[in-house]
Amino acid sequence: MTSYTPKNILITGAAGFIACHVANRLTRNFTEYKIVVLDKLDYCSNLKNLLPSKSAPNFKFVQGDIASADLVNHLLITESIDTIMHFAAQTHVDNSFGNSFEFTKNNIYGTHVLLEACRVTGQIRRFIHVSTDEVYGETDEDAVVGNHEASQLLPTNPYSATKAGAEMLVMAYGRSYGLPVITTRGNNVYGPNQYPEKSIPKFILLAMAGKPLPIHGDGCNVRSYLYCEDVAEAFEVILHQGEVGHVYNIGTKKERRVIDVAKDICKLFSMNPEISIQFVENRPFNDQRYFLDDEKLKNLGWSERTSWEEGLKRTMEWYVKNPDWWGDVSGALLPHPRMLMMAGGVERHYDGPEEGEALPLPSNSDQTNMAVSGEKPSFKFLIYGRSGWIGGLLGKLCKMQGIPFEYGRGRLEDRSQLLADIANVKPTHVFNAAGVTGRPNVDWCESHKTETIRTNVAGTLTLADVCRERRLLVINFATGCIFEYDASHPEGSGIGFKEEDKPNFTGSFYSKTKAMVEELLKEYDNVCTLRVRMPISSDLNNPRNFITKISRYNKVVNIPNSMTVLDEVLPVSIEMAKRNLRGIWNFTNPGAVSHNEILEMYKSYIDPDFQWVNFTLEEQAQVIVAPRSNNELDATKLKNEFPDLLSIKDSLIKYVFEPNKKNVTE
Repeated sequence: MTSYTPKNILITGAAGFIACHVANRLTRNFTEYKIVVLDKLDYCSNLKNLLPSKSAPNFKFVQGDIASADLVNHLLITESIDTIMHFAAQTHVDNSFGNSFEFTKNNIYGTHVLLEACRVTGQIRRFIHVSTDEVYGETDEDAVVGNHEASQLLPTNPYSATKAGAEMLVMAYGRSYGLPVITTRGNNVYGPNQYPEKSIPKFILLAMAGKPLPIHGDGCNVRSYLYCEDVAEAFEVILHQGEVGHVYNIGTKKERRVIDVAKDICKLFSMNPEISIQFVENRPFNDQRYFLDDEKLKNLGWSERTSWEEGLKRTMEWYVKNPDWWGDVSGALLPHPRMLMMAGGVERHYDGPEEGEALPLPSNSDQTNMAVSGEKPSFKFLIYGRSGWIGGLLGKLCKMQGIPFEYGRGRLEDRSQLLADIANVKPTHVFNAAGVTGRPNVDWCESHKTETIRTNVAGTLTLADVCRERRLLVINFATGCIFEYDASHPEGSGIGFKEEDKPNFTGSFYSKTKAMVEELLKEYDNVCTLRVRMPISSDLNNPRNFITKISRYNKVVNIPNSMTVLDEVLPVSIEMAKRNLRGIWNFTNPGAVSHNEILEMYKSYIDPDFQWVNFTLEEQAQVIVAPRSNNELDATKLKNEFPDLLSIKDSLIKYVFEPNKKNVTE
């Protein structure tokens, strides 16, 4: 058996879970090796994971993306890299069902960039590609022998499919260009420093908070778990003893059902599993079992050292000691978390105490320096639209929730001003509530088309583009006034327009610009578009409030429409930012309500003497410049994400009319 001795190792994704243990171990045990780590600091990365190596003379951290060919080539050459250990990847299966393109970009394209850089520079003596046991697909429940390294790859979810695809590229570069590649496929890993979207840290943090532990399906799915330090040792063995061109399973024969894992954690916290375990909807596809044959790696001299009981106890103790390591992880602790796979905007620095101690809030940043997060990682919002209704309400909500925020000073269409705002504020998320709707209504836009385009189209696109460069998610408040009832969505049918439906209303120039920019924003994967309709709030003195408007009109039409009760729905936008949701969302309460139904409520709750007169759309057209949009939006997607969301009529009563009725009585 030939032993390999590296000199300069590049470890990708080393601020993540498994790779941080490998990087810290190699830095500590092999001071003669130079360890260069590359990480873009995605949501599941944390520079504190690398604290043990921060002061080591043989350690260097670089923030950056493996998908940047220029950066990768530069690092390989300037650092004289001869060995790559490629861990960087998106790995959470739940995320892959909702954000599969990001998995393709990170796991396949990113790997391809690395491989091509290796080919071009011609200096790599080992390329260790870290894959997963999930590429084998589901193992038969009664199988006695696990999948061996030559078993067929049969991935069953988008995550494992991208890992299998990356493996094919690695194998091809090995065969076509003679790249000295080694591939590993590992079982589930657990231990300290793991982001709590994974089941074990999630269960532990939920148990610490006295909350129920969510189990997908019936919990009978079987998994094999390895403690992180044992896995780090396995990579040390493969690095030095692994044979080029070979695949190595990193596994254990000790299997456990997911429900038994939850019960073991309940036992550690003296919780009753009958009460504390909650069964939730299963994944779209949840493999029953992964089982590996690990004899090949054992023949190199590796063996599992840490028992399940000891490893789980160490893990629990670490999270109890470091409950705020990841800050606010409420989104990750959901039964089915869906996070945006992109780096956040919180900058972190190394000038802080060691593990388990309180940390100061961060100040400035330097891409080439190590950093650690603040005491609670916090969100910080940059909000555009200070003088607008929604923008003003967002600021009030942030104050109520204790979320730091600042209003943007730059004009949306001025790229340099937006960049200055981001540099000064250092936000984690950007909210765009700026836009031209008209003064006093959309008719204004018909005679001010240039100004409308400048803000609604050019400005919004510029903001999205700048934020994508800075890896920032934009929560963009849009409109649902881009549809009108048609043969497929007739008035009163309850059949609403869905997020994927193509806008069909072009009656007003305002709506044209909003439909145009919504279509263009589909090219930006960092935007969450929220279609607001006929916004309503409990402030019945606000002239922008839809109820206030129609209660003051001489005549009103009577057509059912989707509407947004801001008192209930606007706080949801902040939660969507925390969950890093994206794409298009119908941002309305479920169902529709007509003008007359609202005014009947107004009369019942607010003013018993109130009277109004209806008129037809044809009559309305005589007193307005541009036609108005009337439609019902399908809010199923939003309701599924936020099950407690009330129907429009129930929300009107709870958030608008009941509070104002009390005010009238008082």
